[in-house]
Amino acid sequence: MLKFNAPITTDVLVVGGGIGGLCAAIASAREGAKTLVAEKSDTRRSGSGATGNDHFACYYPKQHGEDIGVILKELRQSLVGAYHDEKLSLRFLEESLHVADLWHEWGINMKPFGDDYEFMGHAYPGRPRIWLKYDGHNQKQVLTRQARKEGGEILNHHPVADLIVANGEIAGALALDISRDEPSFTVIRAKKVILATGTANRLYPAAGSPGWPFNTAFCPACAGAAQAQGWRIGAKMVNMEMPNRHAGPKFFARAGKSTWIGVYRYPDGRLLGPFVDKATRYVGDITCDVWNSAYTDVLLNGSGPAYIDCTQTGAEDLAFMREGMISEGLTTLVDYMDRTGLDVSKHAVEFMQYEPHIIGRGLEIDIDGQTSIPGLYAAGDMVGNFRADIAGAAVYGWIAGGHAGRSAASATLADAEKSPWVEERAAFYSRFMERKRGAGWKEANLGLQQIMDSYAAAGPHRLRSATLLTAGLKYLGDLRKNSEEQIKVNDAHSLMRAIESLDLMDNGEIIMHAALERKETRDMHRRSDYTFTNPLLADRFLTVRRQGGEVIKEWRPRWNA
Repeated sequence: MLKFNAPITTDVLVVGGGIGGLCAAIASAREGAKTLVAEKSDTRRSGSGATGNDHFACYYPKQHGEDIGVILKELRQSLVGAYHDEKLSLRFLEESLHVADLWHEWGINMKPFGDDYEFMGHAYPGRPRIWLKYDGHNQKQVLTRQARKEGGEILNHHPVADLIVANGEIAGALALDISRDEPSFTVIRAKKVILATGTANRLYPAAGSPGWPFNTAFCPACAGAAQAQGWRIGAKMVNMEMPNRHAGPKFFARAGKSTWIGVYRYPDGRLLGPFVDKATRYVGDITCDVWNSAYTDVLLNGSGPAYIDCTQTGAEDLAFMREGMISEGLTTLVDYMDRTGLDVSKHAVEFMQYEPHIIGRGLEIDIDGQTSIPGLYAAGDMVGNFRADIAGAAVYGWIAGGHAGRSAASATLADAEKSPWVEERAAFYSRFMERKRGAGWKEANLGLQQIMDSYAAAGPHRLRSATLLTAGLKYLGDLRKNSEEQIKVNDAHSLMRAIESLDLMDNGEIIMHAALERKETRDMHRRSDYTFTNPLLADRFLTVRRQGGEVIKEWRPRWNA
């Protein structure tokens, strides 16, 4: 078996050093709790927010007025608002300005246009704009610095492999030390644990380049770890059957479509949507936030492709767009345009719909960010009943971190390293290193993508059914068994990737179980055997959890404010 390092003890363990994790760590440390961030990579350049962002959902009474309900409605009707528990959305909006103020104070430029906040992008004409435009190119470095300034400790190159429970409550985690070629284990004892591991990517074949799983619009190292780890200890998952598909430049796999200042057109010049005929920096073309499947639809019906047309955009707004792309972290796109002579004032750019991934679907949390497992919290893209992307991760990281830090004072530590679960999981992962020969982790990951694409496909124009999903669960079980028996790795990095692939299989299993239970067609979940949208399910959420080898499926009402 791989060796164990000395155990580490902390009050609050934050799993993942992305936006949500770092904000949680700062808030926890401010409450006086000893706080540790366990990060897979390096917090200065990790996660989907690694290279920047430029839109932050926020309620600003000075511009929006005193009726927060108006902004709550806009959030619910935005591209991120479909699967919210309303009371969580309201709590988010109430805290959002405070977190934006803190970010600006710490050194992230939230006011790049003067002395006040500006709101633009992802907006309907004539309606309130709720997305604060900011310059986030340095956000990870700033938040890393602030976490350390507040007294938080950061343990880079230590992805968490499993959570540890004692007497029904969270007790810590089993981390994998990948700082050297030869991996080792570290048990982290903690009173409270906050999961903040981001999206679940690499579940489906990359739309722009099948077979090249790392060409994704979101961080490819975000592999649904929180959902998988929570699933294995019985935490409730919610809305996992409802996949998400983003969009952006064709084959380039770079998100950030609201940063583009242009309108969407058919090849003959007709507008794709009815909202604007000329885009500005304040109100762009929201068509594809509303008609999410547009790029795929127009290809399959023969009327496409669809293009973003910036040729009517003025020179000042084009320069503004370029700066926005840098803030958003689209520097490779800017570099490509410079190297190839792509001039968006002359050339329209084809857009495409990217592969399905899991964002805003996963662990169910309450108003304070707590999951169904006592002592376990979650914040960010792997939360299943609230989503607001960067802003959501930041604000709910702040909420969860503050609550965990305060409550840790009255909690006790368990001897996590003595759990039989630790020995079992360490032996299981060690076998991948100990084998003399075997298959690579990438084969397992690509096999999973083929199964998900064939038997649990996401819309548009792709259907699920009871027969397909049942077959998919059987094949996924076969793949898991073969992978566990055959994967062979030679170093710490490959072992990490193998664990990611197995975590993704857990995500696939959750998706299929939930998709079987949702007997209707809704959004990207399209059933050939239940072709209609059931209005009785419009305000109900589906949770799934694993208990003693049995999958428990439950429907509950949406939590209103």
